Amino acid sequence: MSRPRPLAGRRVVDLSTWIAGGYCTKLLADAGADVVKVESGEGDPLRRWSASGARIEAPDSGALFNFLHARKTTLVADVDTLEQHLSGADAVVWSRDATLPVIPAELMERHPGLRMVAITPFGLDGPWADRAATEFTLQAWSGGMIGLGRGYADRAPVYVGGQIGEWLAGVFAAVGLLASLRRGGDTGELLDVSMLEAEATCLTYYPVSYHDQMGRPMRKRRFVPSPGVAEAADGMVGLGVGTGQQWYDFCAMVGHPEWTEDPKLFLDRTSLMPTIDAWIAEQKVDELLELATAFRIPNAPLVNGANAESVEHFRSRGAFVPNPIDGVTNPAPPYRLTPAASESGAPRPMRAGGTLPLRGLRVLDMTAFWAGPFVGSVLGMLGAEVVHLESAGRPDGARLIGGIPQTTEQFWERGPIFSALNTNKLSLTIDLSQPRGLELLKQFVATCDVVVENFTPRVLDQLGLSYEVLRESRPDLVMLRMPGFGLDGPWRDVAAFAFVIEDASGMTWLTGYPDRLPIEPYCVGDPNAGLHALTALLVALAHRDQTGEGSLVEAAMVDAALNVAAEQVIEHSAYGALLERTGNRGPLAAPQNVYQAAGPDDDGHDDSWVAIAVATDEQWLALRQALGDPQWAREPQLATAAGRRAAHDLLDEQLGAWCRARSADDVVAALWPAGVPVAKVMQPHQQPDLPQVAERGFFEVLDHPVVGSCRYSTLPIRFSAITEPLQRRHAPLLGEHNEQLLAELGLSRSDIEELAAAGIIGNAVTPVSGH
Repeated sequence: MSRPRPLAGRRVVDLSTWIAGGYCTKLLADAGADVVKVESGEGDPLRRWSASGARIEAPDSGALFNFLHARKTTLVADVDTLEQHLSGADAVVWSRDATLPVIPAELMERHPGLRMVAITPFGLDGPWADRAATEFTLQAWSGGMIGLGRGYADRAPVYVGGQIGEWLAGVFAAVGLLASLRRGGDTGELLDVSMLEAEATCLTYYPVSYHDQMGRPMRKRRFVPSPGVAEAADGMVGLGVGTGQQWYDFCAMVGHPEWTEDPKLFLDRTSLMPTIDAWIAEQKVDELLELATAFRIPNAPLVNGANAESVEHFRSRGAFVPNPIDGVTNPAPPYRLTPAASESGAPRPMRAGGTLPLRGLRVLDMTAFWAGPFVGSVLGMLGAEVVHLESAGRPDGARLIGGIPQTTEQFWERGPIFSALNTNKLSLTIDLSQPRGLELLKQFVATCDVVVENFTPRVLDQLGLSYEVLRESRPDLVMLRMPGFGLDGPWRDVAAFAFVIEDASGMTWLTGYPDRLPIEPYCVGDPNAGLHALTALLVALAHRDQTGEGSLVEAAMVDAALNVAAEQVIEHSAYGALLERTGNRGPLAAPQNVYQAAGPDDDGHDDSWVAIAVATDEQWLALRQALGDPQWAREPQLATAAGRRAAHDLLDEQLGAWCRARSADDVVAALWPAGVPVAKVMQPHQQPDLPQVAERGFFEVLDHPVVGSCRYSTLPIRFSAITEPLQRRHAPLLGEHNEQLLAELGLSRSDIEELAAAGIIGNAVTPVSGH
């Protein structure tokens, strides 16, 4: 069956280089857009790129380049002939290192109807706009290198492998452009995408809102989750034990129910790890995963470039496909869109009022925790009316993150993660376990354009809430389903958390030190899934605008993760190379590492670090001069990237000693003005302290009636046509809008009071006894 092409007729010119812009336009091309990649004669440097160092000679292009550009037209042009390619284009995607010397503002002056997407490390303006950076140093500035405390306490903080910031910026760019196109009209718009802010959004877990509300960081010291990644008898596995119920189930699974009698062991399992490791070491991977699934413990094998294609679940779902250019194995597109043919379907373009592009769209948000609510969060910031559905008996689990004692008044309103993820939303509570509740839900769906859900597939099956059933209420409904592993396949009903998705996709494999087990990034799997689901949803809405037809959209979390980890499978298929984790070194720069600086961190600990990455020979010369041109740095072999890579141990030794004698601020002050990519390894909650972030207004302040005033992150995109705040209303109180929303369905006040008396709706959570 051919894929729908909702963006057919849209013309996009790709002037970008490297991954972010290429992935943005790949997502558009997969949805049917006519994408023209325009390069100078020297071409995008990604054409000659292989992470494993495979030699690629012209006229061939590297396998990663082919993955990103297979469905595009590629053209060579100069500045003078570029204009003809821009005639009739809807949008242009540009990055700072574009091979053609284009200035976005000047291009828009000549073509005022264009949507111009600019992807840069820090954004187009602000005090850091022209500073040197690599994806590695951006992770340090963003707080993402520490993230949720990732890493071993006796080692330097470790970055998330695989150029993840490039991929994330690319998906954000696609989401922003699709939203802008939906606004319609002939007026162009500049979309200014900051990779720093993309990483701050996706490599940390709302640390600023958490800090503002709780008065402390979520976690400052590094740790590795337990059991986390473990070595079984015939391979590595990932086991997630993050909730109280999962801990009880895990203890029963390993035959030690007595561990649950000591509450301290749930928080610190260090003393138990030898016993846990020994038990896991005796199990075979397949048997262990089957057992963990039976106990509802989130689980996955550790996937990498060599074994991904052999995973039965991926084979059964067709997760990988051959590239039409070179036959190399590629991840399939990250979502499935199935239009629902309608007898009365007719185009119904929706145009937003005001400056927010999604105003006028109503979304029922049947999601919980992070990936699903993140979809509604972005939709709400861009103007959609988003109604978050919970029940008083089973609230969104994010309300309970933060360790608020259940003896605290309105404890369910004090969860900082819920507050950060659900701004701009309304709250509706309905108990779907009761028949009347199901009737109410179906009535409400009739008023909605979109339904989003992220339960395991069996949940909606048991409730009888299939897409076909909900379409009876709203024939042109777009339903976005976000299962962890998909709606079919052997892992269909496996519970999915971010870390499990990271394990199953290869993200975990590339993160950590080569002499230790991989480290789960422990964050990016969720927002990455949300971003790809948003892309799919906006594509489905474009289809409905054109045809009047709704769609079922399946955006499995693992499919999104496989796409941003694509390089591993591609390198193995094309060149037989297994990419491995290398600590803080990487293929793009040498030297590249995290070095300890002098002086205490903000807590008085000897734990202050800087990240340095030299990506070009020019940057090496700049580093030499900034260091005072020491004798050791004058060795001729160090003038080339290959020579520096071969001498990396020596460079680490010398740079480590130089940094250790200076504070982190002094290291940055000495190197950055000289043009060397460098960064302090920031604590995540310090994001607003960065002058660049403050200048761009990435955080906005809202007042919450229970927890008070907090700062909330917005989007890593500045839309020139948006003149309103993105954060306009605090996260809703539980059931706050029940009366308002149910009255729309024709229910009287007495009807609503009867529903409350029957426990079908409610606005208070009953504390849970026991565990």
